[in-house]
Amino acid sequence: MQALKPGFVYFLLVFGTGFVLGAVRVLLIVPLVGHRTAELLEMPLMLIATVLAARWTIRRFPEPRTSAARLAIGGIALGLMLVGELAVGIGLRGMTAAEVILNRDLVSGTAYYVSLFLFAAMPWLVSRR
Repeated sequence: MQALKPGFVYFLLVFGTGFVLGAVRVLLIVPLVGHRTAELLEMPLMLIATVLAARWTIRRFPEPRTSAARLAIGGIALGLMLVGELAVGIGLRGMTAAEVILNRDLVSGTAYYVSLFLFAAMPWLVSRR
């Protein structure tokens, strides 16, 4: 239960950043360079946001300090992120759940799934310093 609040906060920080960057990407960058390149350009910014959000969350919620708790924070945030992605895809983009999950570019989609793994692990990774 101690991981629930920090997991929710961590999710909100990263999801909010991604929502803003996604709007900029779709409205301004995609018309210039296409979907794949725009998504790949967004990835480093999201990685920075993920690291900063994880660091802030771990400092703001220092207890408990165990690896299992830090991984639980990331796991809770990941679950919320997947629900959020589905909600945006279905609610705002008119996609089915399967389309949200499966209709991804091979290159940028692979990078996206790797970034989800890093997102889940980041609270643990930043606390290992």
